[in-house]
Amino acid sequence: MSHVPHELHEDFPDKAERIHALKTSDPHFARLAERYHEINRQIHRIETDVEPASDERARQLRHERVALKDEIAALLTA
Repeated sequence: MSHVPHELHEDFPDKAERIHALKTSDPHFARLAERYHEINRQIHRIETDVEPASDERARQLRHERVALKDEIAALLTA
């Protein structure tokens, strides 16, 4: 387990400009990106023992992050 946050601009370095453009022009994308960021930070806090959580809760959050990332990736390539 890596204790490093998975920021969108790091996961999609070649799409940084598109991410910014969609955040400002597409409310749905902006909500997805914000939710991804919230979940990502929460997972990071759990992994670094700043915020306690059960293994099941951590698994659920990771699953949700993957689903959001998949949806974001689809929008970035559309």
